[in-house]
Amino acid sequence: MHNERINVTKTFLPPTEEYTAQLQGIWERGWLTNQGPLVQQLEKKVGEYLGLPELHFVSNGTVALQIALKALGIEEGEIITTPFSYVATTSAILWERCRPIYVDIRRDTLCIDADKIEAAITPNTRAILAVHVFGQPCDVEKIETIAKKHKIKVIYDGAHAFGATYKGKALLSYGDIATCSFHSTKLFHTVEGGCVITHDKATSEKVELIKRFGHDGDDHHMLGINAKASEFHAAMGLCNLKYIDDIIHRRKTIHELYHKLLRKEIKKLAVQEDVSHNYAYYPVIVKDEKQLEKIVGDLNKENIFPRRYFYPSLNKLPYVDSKHHCPISEDIARRILCLPLYHDLAEGAVQKISGIINNAYEA
Repeated sequence: MHNERINVTKTFLPPTEEYTAQLQGIWERGWLTNQGPLVQQLEKKVGEYLGLPELHFVSNGTVALQIALKALGIEEGEIITTPFSYVATTSAILWERCRPIYVDIRRDTLCIDADKIEAAITPNTRAILAVHVFGQPCDVEKIETIAKKHKIKVIYDGAHAFGATYKGKALLSYGDIATCSFHSTKLFHTVEGGCVITHDKATSEKVELIKRFGHDGDDHHMLGINAKASEFHAAMGLCNLKYIDDIIHRRKTIHELYHKLLRKEIKKLAVQEDVSHNYAYYPVIVKDEKQLEKIVGDLNKENIFPRRYFYPSLNKLPYVDSKHHCPISEDIARRILCLPLYHDLAEGAVQKISGIINNAYEA
């Protein structure tokens, strides 16, 4: 189709007949939710794929963060976090009656600057909630050292980290708890969904209780919430999981083509050492906000829709009582743009997008 709309992402959908076959089983069993067999199967298979057996499938990635805070006993107090993330990271902290303490980011990885964390710790600090931005690892070793020294917990928001590894281990294996999003915009999705990953049986059992109202049968153990995922969502995940390696490979090809075609003056993120990337996003950082707006405008005229992601810097949210000045995050948030990247994006489209950006870019 001439001038077909190109969005920043496009959801991968498996062959209709594969999903329909899963639906047939749901109809036969009549078991739609409440930790059904497909949910249990998905937890097992995704856990095996990532090498993380204590994995809990939940209804979305935001409630996964809330459950992580609850499971670690964090109720009120300060949470050190990044200002450069999707709003859900801050929302979960505020929703659990905690206060976000923003620490600025590194320019090279866009993740929280571990060298600045310790200065932000106070007697009220309960945890560090860091984000593996665009699948780039935080400085997990330094953060773990700081957390142990000060006896605080570490939660990683790994919404972008599915399939990425660091030093041969799943990026989602780090921290006291890690969470992931399986939203339909992600490279692995269950339409809506997410997971909570723990590393010990006691915490794992707590998470399982919390996501199901805090009770097991007629035995009520603790305060819980309804974070259960349905069989329909699990069915989509089971269909998609078999394609994930192909999806990542295809995205890598597109990623490398952008890298080759875009002007060298345009800043791109370099893949870190010891990292196997998942190619979840393709962000570029341009000269200033005026130039970003021109590039977006020129792309929109051609029915191409990138995304200002992340914008704004979260310490600037109007409902956050924050006096934290995060100059790097604020600067990057004004100049960063995620370009279209998905499994079946045509090479011709990548060439067109790159050409428009190169023509609009002024060094």
